[in-house]
Amino acid sequence: RVSDEELFTRLLYYGVGQLHFSQDEFWLTPFGLFMDLWECHKQYNVISKPKQNLTIDDVIPYGISFADIMVYL
Repeated sequence: RVSDEELFTRLLYYGVGQLHFSQDEFWLTPFGLFMDLWECHKQYNVISKPKQNLTIDDVIPYGISFADIMVYL
């Protein structure tokens, strides 16, 4: 297990060095958003694979139109 100081140093490096955030942007970014951006960065650079591969057809079943979706928004 790494110490908290070491963990935040590593996260700061990821934010500033890899995602090109300023230090202010890094510290003001919500943690969940930062982790999502980091996961996107890893998938884009083929460091990791997505947990699921979904297409739009997997998300919106056949037969549902755009108008049907807009009713719920």
